Amino acid sequence: MGANTEELIEKIAKLKKEKRAVLLAHNYQRPEIQEIADYVGDSIELSRRAMDEKDAEIIVFSTVDFMAETAAILNPDKRVFLPLLGAKCPMARMLPADLVKVWKTTFPEAPLVLYVNSSAEAKAECEICCTSANAVEVVESLGVNKVLFGPDQNLAWYVQRKIGEEIDIIPMEGFCPTHELFHAENVLKVRKEHPDAILLVHPENRPEVQMIADFIGSTSQMCRYAKDSPAKEFIIATEVGLLHRLKKENPDKVFIPAYEGAICPNMKLNTLESIYESLRDEKHLITLPPDIAKRARRALDRMFEAMKK
Repeated sequence: MGANTEELIEKIAKLKKEKRAVLLAHNYQRPEIQEIADYVGDSIELSRRAMDEKDAEIIVFSTVDFMAETAAILNPDKRVFLPLLGAKCPMARMLPADLVKVWKTTFPEAPLVLYVNSSAEAKAECEICCTSANAVEVVESLGVNKVLFGPDQNLAWYVQRKIGEEIDIIPMEGFCPTHELFHAENVLKVRKEHPDAILLVHPENRPEVQMIADFIGSTSQMCRYAKDSPAKEFIIATEVGLLHRLKKENPDKVFIPAYEGAICPNMKLNTLESIYESLRDEKHLITLPPDIAKRARRALDRMFEAMKK
C-alpha cells in the first residue's frame, strides 16, 4: 500500500468521524474500498444496513446509481452520496419508466415485479420490487398466475424455472453486460481444470451457464454457501470483485473466477479518491422527487413484507 493510499485512508477515516458518516460498499467494489468500508454486501443488505445506522447523518454509498437511490428512498432522514455520478448501471438504463408504462398497458392483467436493479422512476411504476435473493419468494407471494418481470431476462428465466408452470413469467428484455460475458463452453473449461471445485453462479447469468451450476444464488447467498460448505474449492461466476470478500472470509478455501475478465466498469469507477472528495465536499447528493420516492418506497416496503411471510 503506497503512502498516498495510506494518507487517503486516514483522511477518509477522519472525515467519517467528524461528519458522522458511514461508508457502505457493494461486493463488486475495488478491494481497497471493501477494506475500508464499514459494511460490504449486496444492494438491499447495504440499504437495510443504512436504515440500522441510527447515529449516522451521512451515507457514502460506494456502488452504482440505482443502489444509492434505493438507500435514499429507504433513508429519507439521512443524506446519501454517490462518489461518482457516472457510476450507472447499464441494466437499469435498459428499462426507463416510459417503457415500463408501455409494458403495463400491454399486459394490464399482470402485476409488475421489478428487480431492484432499476431506476427509482421505474420502481415507482411497479407493484413490488425483488432482489436476486428473494425473487422467487416475491413472485409467489402475489398469488396470481401471471406477472411481468424486468429488467433482467436471465433472472426471469431463473424464477420461471424455480416456480414451474403455475405462474407465467413475462420477461422484459434487459440484462447485465458483465454477466453476459460468461459462456457455458468457457466455464466448463475452467471446471475441467478444477474437477473438485463447486461452481457457484449468479442468476443474472445466461440460462446456459445456470444450467451447469452446482449452486445459483445472489452474491450474499454465494458468500453464505461458501462459508457453510465443506468443499475447499469454488469456481465463481459473477463479477470478480466478490472474490476479495470470499477469500477474506474463507482464508482456508480456494476461489477461482469463472472468467477473469468479468469486471463491471461502472462498479469500478469508484475510487478512494472519489470517496474522499465526495465526503470532503459532500458532492453528489442523491435527491428524488417526493412523489417518485413515495411510490418507489411503497414497492420496496411491499417486498420486505413479502419476505416476512
